[in-house]
Amino acid sequence: MKNDLPIVYLARHGETAWTLSGQHTGLTDLRLTEHGERTARRLGERLKGLTFAKVFTSPLQRARQTCELAGFGPIAEIDPDLVEWDYGKYEGRRGAEIRVERPDWNLFRDGCPGGETPLQVSARADRVVSRLRAIPGNVLAFTSGHFMRVMTSRWLGLEPTVNSRYFMLSTASLSALGYENDRSRPVIRFWNDTRHVDEPTVATHASP
Repeated sequence: MKNDLPIVYLARHGETAWTLSGQHTGLTDLRLTEHGERTARRLGERLKGLTFAKVFTSPLQRARQTCELAGFGPIAEIDPDLVEWDYGKYEGRRGAEIRVERPDWNLFRDGCPGGETPLQVSARADRVVSRLRAIPGNVLAFTSGHFMRVMTSRWLGLEPTVNSRYFMLSTASLSALGYENDRSRPVIRFWNDTRHVDEPTVATHASP
């Protein structure tokens, strides 16, 4: 594999109150929890030593705060296309609650009433992919989970309504997209790396 082919690093934002509760967080502008702040700083440690031609962040504060705590705030550019899916009437709701009403609901296929359609999110992702591929160097982008999954499908040339659901992501995770041998062969270099996030576990003893 040629070493001069650029890499796009994707950082998902740190933990918020709604990622803990499992509520769909689209355009609701939540801050990170204390744990989310800690893992954002650890993400910065994970990225130390890497250089980037450009750094981008979603305008939502959970992504911007992750970017700042990771040490990239001063050089990051805000890209409105990196915002999370607009969930419309499903904003703040849990998937299990939605499926009581719509048992076969799939976000990536069905979208959300009053929110964005899969086609609209895919169009945003295509714009981001096009801009990133035009940059002659490594790039770092801070964004949100569902948008990142659609963007990865589009990077690979896959149909996002079918494939995006397979790309699970943890908060404050790091992933990387790139190429194999040449730019005509886009690939995932690694996915959902959380080595920097995992906190040491404390041994406990069960009661007899």
